[in-house]
Amino acid sequence: MKEKIESILQEISIFSAQNKEQVEEYRIKWLGKKGDVTLLFEDFKTIAPDQKREFGAKLNELKNKAQEKINYLKEHFENIEVDSSSTKDLSLPASPITSIGAQHPIHLVKNEISKIFEDIGFTLSEGREIEDDWHNFSALNTPEDHPARDMQDTFYVQTNPEIVLRTQTSSVQVHLMENNKPPIRTISPGRVYRNETVSARSHCQFHQVEGLYIDTNVSFADLKQTLLYFAQRFFGAETKIRLRPSFFPFTEPSAEVDVSCSICNGSGCTICKHSGWLEIMGCGMVDPQVLGNCGIDAAKYTGFAFGMGIERIAMLKYKVTDIRLFFENDVRFLKQFQSA
Repeated sequence: MKEKIESILQEISIFSAQNKEQVEEYRIKWLGKKGDVTLLFEDFKTIAPDQKREFGAKLNELKNKAQEKINYLKEHFENIEVDSSSTKDLSLPASPITSIGAQHPIHLVKNEISKIFEDIGFTLSEGREIEDDWHNFSALNTPEDHPARDMQDTFYVQTNPEIVLRTQTSSVQVHLMENNKPPIRTISPGRVYRNETVSARSHCQFHQVEGLYIDTNVSFADLKQTLLYFAQRFFGAETKIRLRPSFFPFTEPSAEVDVSCSICNGSGCTICKHSGWLEIMGCGMVDPQVLGNCGIDAAKYTGFAFGMGIERIAMLKYKVTDIRLFFENDVRFLKQFQSA
């Protein structure tokens, strides 16, 4: 019996079939009612008791090998049938690409702004969109009675009045100042939220890029030169800037920044309301109180900060007249930026 088992094992190991019919023939030959393996199990009854354990293990191994070979070959030919019945011709050339995706205009503008400031040494910092009162307001020198704290401007988390959806990415800079020593030179792009009426000129969510530079001997002249460099890189080499006095709680002095209209070259048009200038951002020198709130020695360090709305810049760059278009996901609008 031992020689018979070894012979059938050898036969199974070298067996290969050309089709399913041959597989079925050998299944019957090995495992059918009168198959070789089945007959060996009949002969097993005559084996001496002291040999049953040895031959029983060998017979079980033989049966398993035969069944595994049959199953493998059956699956092989079934897969061939599925492939051959497919209507796809894999030798055909690929279909031409008739439509390509496009980056969102806000994403394009954010990347362009970030690249300009990264080229002059600013790092990129991002943070949470849900903030506490300290990092969104108090650390930035915003008094309790400041209008920005009014419910009409800020989205508060109903279960906790100390938690808000951030109204500015300046909160990212507060975290950075608390955990890092100067010099600090960073920009913070991201989404912000304000409880405003949605219209062609405003939205309850939008994007900002805010910048911060803190070091020894930082002056307003450094701020002006940085913003001029940005404006000429972004809007064109002939662009001029104008700074108008303003007020922000976390900067002193503060200013609004205008750029010469790139549509009319400063001569006046409907885009700039015939003034020749377009407002793009706010800026100023970081208030010493804000530095102190964040653990920075205001007697040793000074700094400047600026912030711009990405949608505002994108509207100027692409001559978009309705901010809502950036959020509606209208394919007809987005397709215009495929080549960008």
